[in-house]
Amino acid sequence: MADTLPTTAWRSRGRTRRSTRTVRLWSSAVIVALVALAVLLVPPIVQLDEQSVDLSMKLQPPSWEHPFGTDDVGRDLLLRCIYGLRISLLVGLVAALVATVIGTLVGAAAAAFGGWTDRVVMRLVDTFASVPHLLLGIFIVAMFRPGVWPVVISVALTHWLSTARIVRSEVLSLRSRPHIDAAISGGASRRRVTLRHLLPGVLPQAGLAAVLMVPHAMWHESALSFLGLGLPTHQASLGNLVQTARSSLLAGDWWPTLFPGLFLIVPTLAIAGLAGIWRDRINPRRRSELML
Repeated sequence: MADTLPTTAWRSRGRTRRSTRTVRLWSSAVIVALVALAVLLVPPIVQLDEQSVDLSMKLQPPSWEHPFGTDDVGRDLLLRCIYGLRISLLVGLVAALVATVIGTLVGAAAAAFGGWTDRVVMRLVDTFASVPHLLLGIFIVAMFRPGVWPVVISVALTHWLSTARIVRSEVLSLRSRPHIDAAISGGASRRRVTLRHLLPGVLPQAGLAAVLMVPHAMWHESALSFLGLGLPTHQASLGNLVQTARSSLLAGDWWPTLFPGLFLIVPTLAIAGLAGIWRDRINPRRRSELML
């Protein structure tokens, strides 16, 4: 009887964990699907005039006509949030893809060649990693005019470092496998071993790094735009929307700040939730060491 109680409790905890994981999976998937539909379907159907001004509708609270209210010049806040989310997703996806490609190539090359190449590359990675991402990003975007692509370049060039470390670690682990030793003993060149055996083995981790980097890149873009260094101030961006709503919040108008913040927080949590489930499937026994 005493032996069955711990077993029953363990099974109950296991069912609770599986139930929680299922709820997290479906809720994250539904949110990501709704976000994708909104950013793909709404802009072609409803055009947003960035320069429009209607002071008679200035700072109207949420209503049936304007579910999220209006901003400080009378523009519909729901439409501007959707357009801002589209920009943030564009920056996040493109920057994450570029950063993952750079990090994968650098990490794989360092581990595959080894020796002084590995030491030099990883010391460079450590040097760049010692500089805060936001500070280095500000330095990069300051060299360009405000726009989408300077922000993409800034995020991509500051976020490939952790991917390089993870890929290097995975390649070093793969190099000790018997089939790699057999390929090298059979006369395969280092380039062939890297392209045919090592890189395919790290693709799951690289893909996970890219997905985990998307929400981080979205926050990075919003931070730069909030500081006035990202997108032009007139362009719909979640960072710009929060920045321009500061004075409204002090006056007691909460909706210009709340809804852009939710449009940033909820999708990023959903994407991170899906990435966490993917991480558990790739390696269920230990958590990923990605620190983005």
